[in-house]
Amino acid sequence: MKILITGGLGHIGSYLISRLVKIKKIKKIYLIDNIGNQRFNVLFNLKNEKIKFIYGDLTNKAIIKKLPKTNVVLHLASLTNAEKSLTEKQHVISNNLGCFKNIVIYCKRNKVKLIHISSTSVYGSQKNTVDETEKKLVPQSPYAEIKLKEENMLKKQKKISYISLRFGTISGYSEGMRFHTAVNKFCFNAIMNIKIPIWGQALNLYRPYLSLKDANKVINYIIQKNYFPCEIFNIISENKTVLQILNLIKKEKIKIKIRFVKGKILQQNSFMTSGEKIKRLGLKLDSKIASDIRETLKKIKISSL
Repeated sequence: MKILITGGLGHIGSYLISRLVKIKKIKKIYLIDNIGNQRFNVLFNLKNEKIKFIYGDLTNKAIIKKLPKTNVVLHLASLTNAEKSLTEKQHVISNNLGCFKNIVIYCKRNKVKLIHISSTSVYGSQKNTVDETEKKLVPQSPYAEIKLKEENMLKKQKKISYISLRFGTISGYSEGMRFHTAVNKFCFNAIMNIKIPIWGQALNLYRPYLSLKDANKVINYIIQKNYFPCEIFNIISENKTVLQILNLIKKEKIKIKIRFVKGKILQQNSFMTSGEKIKRLGLKLDSKIASDIRETLKKIKISSL
């Protein structure tokens, strides 16, 4: 089996690479990345002979003809800062949707199966626990709107075998990690003694989070089982409030400072996301966000000495 990973040097990709090389049925892993996030350190540490790096921009349609034929695509390439997408809407649309459309073309031409990474942010503001059957989706950022559009585009495809995974907010250390998402940003600010920006009404609102450890379990399962049912699955580890996340940081004997701000993404209601559908496949997603926080704080602390 040969796999193509787009955006392979990012937060999720850099974590998965070192695990995927251990799967015996995978003979070659091609990574494509435009290194827009300057993650050269990940590139320099790609030492396994199974891995081959391709430098390229997937928004350029011409790149498709240069990509080697593979069996599976894990599509991670996208700009993921939801709040920043509010001020850079056209750029995010052009990049994320452009990459996605070209990967769909590649999959159709080469009869390649697709692991599509979506987001629980497509649910937007909800009053109750939501699952994959929820019809009222109200994404509140261009980033989330694009993810929903990608899902809907895939539903109309008849020539691609795919699985679409709505990831919760990612937590956990990786070589290519960034610090704009809640858990990572809170950890970084806490260690650096920087005030953590919190939207005034957000402290007690629930949100879904996903540990990289559980993300890896799911990707591994899909590849090992060749599971592409052309369906959508929520992928989460835990639902937690902002206050609970902050308290987990405090438990590591880290002092935190908070400044309340007016948020641009105003999700007025708590919403918890159900992960029961994926569990029915026998997958036990039970990694603890507390463990991710502990490891991330330790890594940042060592680096900041």
